[in-house]
Amino acid sequence: MTKVFDQPQLFAETALKGFCAANADRVAMVPHGAVRAAPGAPGKVALLVGGGSGHYPAFLGYVGTGFADAAVAGDVFASPSAAWIHGVAKAANRGGGVIMGFGNYAGDVMNFGTAAERLRAEGIDARLLVVTDDVASAPAGERARRRGVAGDLPVFKIAGAAAEAGLDIDAVMAVAEKANGATVSFGIAFDGCTLPGQGKPLFAVDAGQVGIGLGIHGEPGISTQAMVPAADLARILLDPLLAERPASHDGRVAVILNGLGRTKYEELFVLWHHLSGLLTEAGLTVVQPEVGEFVTSLDMAGCSLTITWLDDELEAFWRAPADAPAFRKGTVAAPQAAEARDNHTASVAEVVPGSPQSQQAGHRVAALIGHVANALADAEEELGRLDAQAGDGDHGQGMARGSAAAADAAEKAVIAGAGAGTVLSLAGDAWADRAGGTSGALWGEALRAWGQVLGDADTPSALAVARGAQAALEAIIRLGGAKVGDKTLVDALMPFVQVLNEQVAAGESLGVAWAAAAARATDAADATAQLTPRLGRARPLAERSLGHPDAGAVSLALCARVVGAKLG
Repeated sequence: MTKVFDQPQLFAETALKGFCAANADRVAMVPHGAVRAAPGAPGKVALLVGGGSGHYPAFLGYVGTGFADAAVAGDVFASPSAAWIHGVAKAANRGGGVIMGFGNYAGDVMNFGTAAERLRAEGIDARLLVVTDDVASAPAGERARRRGVAGDLPVFKIAGAAAEAGLDIDAVMAVAEKANGATVSFGIAFDGCTLPGQGKPLFAVDAGQVGIGLGIHGEPGISTQAMVPAADLARILLDPLLAERPASHDGRVAVILNGLGRTKYEELFVLWHHLSGLLTEAGLTVVQPEVGEFVTSLDMAGCSLTITWLDDELEAFWRAPADAPAFRKGTVAAPQAAEARDNHTASVAEVVPGSPQSQQAGHRVAALIGHVANALADAEEELGRLDAQAGDGDHGQGMARGSAAAADAAEKAVIAGAGAGTVLSLAGDAWADRAGGTSGALWGEALRAWGQVLGDADTPSALAVARGAQAALEAIIRLGGAKVGDKTLVDALMPFVQVLNEQVAAGESLGVAWAAAAARATDAADATAQLTPRLGRARPLAERSLGHPDAGAVSLALCARVVGAKLG
């Protein structure tokens, strides 16, 4: 259990500050992340890595010469928001473009993708490096669907070395993508991990059992079996990787045996004793192996094995010197004196006052968001329980934090004289920043799209509210790619929007129309219990969620009911 923390919601933020203070000679803190204290040469390609906190040494421990130029840290097991990523990327940029590396999780894909679009719009060449190494999460023929686990380490290390060598962004991306395509991982768990402030783990492995094929966000394994001796565990880890050895490969490999947070180094060394023999039997030549903790999962008991199938180019970059707080190879040149950095945090967006009518409507919008935040805080535990059926159990926490931040931002916008549209848009930005992850990105984009339709000129009509709901739905579908039947919040939002528009078009008042739409959304959310997920983290564990409604759909329906009760 994670025991050392103050307020659970500040765990990641406080850990970031502590990390930077402990490594002040190596890194400089910027809002929501860290950059090299001595930056790379002007014109160098910058490698930004990141994702949710709770995985140290990933990703902050990778910042250093020959490795990453910067890392952005989201909340525990939650993607950093697009705004956070954008800010850290700009701080890292040296003029050669920015490559952003992360694991293949829906929230990260959304937020890093949005950040990349913003950077490109500002004239900064931004590329996405999505790690897809976990063989347990999808078959070899569906590589793009695999999640990223401890393969982050060799892929980022090789990409960082290529950037340090002075290659341009196209060449670095080519090397990085080759490394990703050559990297495979497989993991096992002996027990689950516990989020700060929670009284029980996200999942548990029965005594005497081992979970097979786990992820790094608390996802349970795809199967369990009786615990076996270390020699047999070594085969369980290695066999799925050997099955994906490229044809005619000469046998040179980088190998990482990775502890997940609560497995002692001595245990890892026992496993490595057996693995080294098995690798030799398989005709493989191990190049500078790494045994230790590199991508953890808070206090999870377990480990993973990663292999990168090397060629001459990949081997050279794997061997290249690196000096980061949690990873070193060889000897790097002494860094130049640190230059001054602009660590200015962007100020709150200046508010252009809305019309008196829209300001009054904005006050009401802020009050509604406050009621939603209170309801989500009360429902946090239940939403987390639903999410844990096949996910990582953090949906309730993310929704509670995001809505609380949105309520606070909405109140401040009202005080500044914002109209209804700006109140809703700024609330969406705050929701995305604080919640992180998939739901944070989706809710942030949805509220912003809704706010843009409402505008700040007039009191929003029922028709404008319905059009805004349609815009929110379209934003979520565009960003997340979900459709009805995928077991996501879209299953509840789509019927909500349809009924709301139908009722308004028929002449019903907004209160009546909304109440009808909320009732329909609730029915649709309940019906997701009969579906299996087809997107996101829950997909590999689809059968576990059967019989349980989707947490995202349930939370959306709850929000709709709360607003409907206040509109009536």
